[in-house]
Amino acid sequence: MTATANVSEQTVTFEGTTYSIQPLAADTFTVLVEGVPVGRIVYTFGAANGVPEGDSVSEAALEAVAEAWFAALDA
Repeated sequence: MTATANVSEQTVTFEGTTYSIQPLAADTFTVLVEGVPVGRIVYTFGAANGVPEGDSVSEAALEAVAEAWFAALDA
């Protein structure tokens, strides 16, 4: 399944879940689900990375969110 980013609403939808994206710093964002932080996405050395906080969201899901988000920002 493909993640879909909406930059104007600061969200990414993936596998039926809508992730809210909040900026922390240049190329670093907090990812929330229903207002609860679940991880961070970071763009470093030319790659999008997802870092989960806890075990509510997998690293693979956050990496899909990160790839969609950073691709949408570059578009």
